[in-house]
Amino acid sequence: MDEQKRLLLAVLLSVVVLVGYQLFFITPPPDTDPAQTTRESRETAPSPHDTPSAVSDYTPVGSKKPVSLDQTQPADFRNISVSTPLYDIVISEHLATVTSQLLKKYKSSNGSSTDQKQMVDPRLSKGTLITTTRGGIIEGLENAVFSADTDSTALNLTRGSRTLTFSWTSPRGITVQKVYTFQADSYLIDCDIVIQNGSDMPLTDALVITTPGIFDEETKKRSRFAFEGPVAYVNNEFLSIKPKKIEDQDTFNGNVDWTGYTDRYFLTAVLPDAQGEGHLKLEYENDMAESRLVWQMDRIDPGKQGEYPFTYFLGPKSHKVLSQYDNTLKKAINFGFFDILAKPLLITMNFIHDLIPNYGVAIILLTVLIKLIFWPLGTKSYKSMNEMKKVQPLMMKIREKYKDDKQRMNKEIMGLYKTYKVNPASGCLPLLVQMPIFFALYRMLYQAIELRHAPFMGWIQDLSGPDRLFNFDFAIPLMEAPYGIPVLTLIMGASFLLQQKMTPMAGDPLQAKMMMLMPIFMTVLFINFPSGLVLYMLVNNIISMGQQYYTQKKFSK
Repeated sequence: MDEQKRLLLAVLLSVVVLVGYQLFFITPPPDTDPAQTTRESRETAPSPHDTPSAVSDYTPVGSKKPVSLDQTQPADFRNISVSTPLYDIVISEHLATVTSQLLKKYKSSNGSSTDQKQMVDPRLSKGTLITTTRGGIIEGLENAVFSADTDSTALNLTRGSRTLTFSWTSPRGITVQKVYTFQADSYLIDCDIVIQNGSDMPLTDALVITTPGIFDEETKKRSRFAFEGPVAYVNNEFLSIKPKKIEDQDTFNGNVDWTGYTDRYFLTAVLPDAQGEGHLKLEYENDMAESRLVWQMDRIDPGKQGEYPFTYFLGPKSHKVLSQYDNTLKKAINFGFFDILAKPLLITMNFIHDLIPNYGVAIILLTVLIKLIFWPLGTKSYKSMNEMKKVQPLMMKIREKYKDDKQRMNKEIMGLYKTYKVNPASGCLPLLVQMPIFFALYRMLYQAIELRHAPFMGWIQDLSGPDRLFNFDFAIPLMEAPYGIPVLTLIMGASFLLQQKMTPMAGDPLQAKMMMLMPIFMTVLFINFPSGLVLYMLVNNIISMGQQYYTQKKFSK
């Protein structure tokens, strides 16, 4: 096969891999030992504390009245809000769950000055981080109305920490307390669950903390390009479980660092504060996917209490933010198969941004750095193309002379390569070596929260969204909303066309026409991609053309 066919094949395969990878292999479900997924329960478990036992004596809470329980309609309850420099959170006395959290440093939509990012979908009627028990031994907990230890429904925390306790007592005299501790400078929220056994029977069960998420048709479309759904870190392995796979694999056992639910940029997670074996139980039904952390309780005898500390996280999947914490939450930033390459690229981009606070400029400089690293390979590729250009007239004569004898034609062309010491593969292999970097950078630029609503210049005010000049009120074929002129994408397409003009054309007219269609195909392909990725591709093309021009001038003598 001659050099032009190889180049054509390389380009087509690259595009097919790019599109196919996005459609089918974004976040493949992890392989898990089937033996792990069959065990639904256990009889004993390590204590969730470093001390030998989490069970101790307690003094009954006489000042707290047992709340009457109606299984169908809860009694009146309050919503307690806590404001910190990072977020405004609301915890309802009904179930003592988080029903709202607005992130002050992140907007729901670009350009809005007041529309803060909401971490709890309003369609989640019970909120998130819901506490129940696996066996239902604490009767009424699934619909309990707690009592908060504050007369105020609006608390403000500007520095330090603040503790808020929610208490509820069951008809059998079992008191459950959820003690929240907020930090002014952290997205982490401590939640100690204290169970006081005032009944006349011992308690043996497992706590279940549920993190639900809405996974409807719209979510399915988004998750084809950036995973959304249940996630966890179990047995030192990051798990991202597609809801459609839950029916086949819904239980994971082992050392659970954290479980939760993620979208493209944000994460809600629960972390057990103690080391020990736990369970991850999943459920998907009626457009709702639930991630449940199941944590075994110690036996709590009458007159005793058990304390089980957890940490909640509701915040951004930012490498800078998550790297501050002494846990494995940073593993939630996962770029799939290319994670080992994408993470260093993300760290490098953030480092450049610290020096020059513009992510558009950071992408440009990162692209330049990558091109410098691969400069020798690029030079080798363009040198080979230049050598192929020299023998192009001879190849065309051979094609014309033996057009009716393909076998003889290929033999003569191979002889031509040998005579002029030309290796047709040397022009393609350096490009293929760089493909993993391209895919890693593609995943990183598509998922990095740093680019969310990050402005570059002019009309490009969101590097995570497609570039649009103006805003039309009518649809444009092949374009997703918003509708406008994709200026940067069109310039990128023109750079592909110019680069194609500089590349030696194939001897076969049909191949030449196909190659000339590639700039159009790439423009259409990138028209809905994030402008940060389009910017990278444009800068990469410009540098490549400069290197190609320099190499051809140097070796054409």
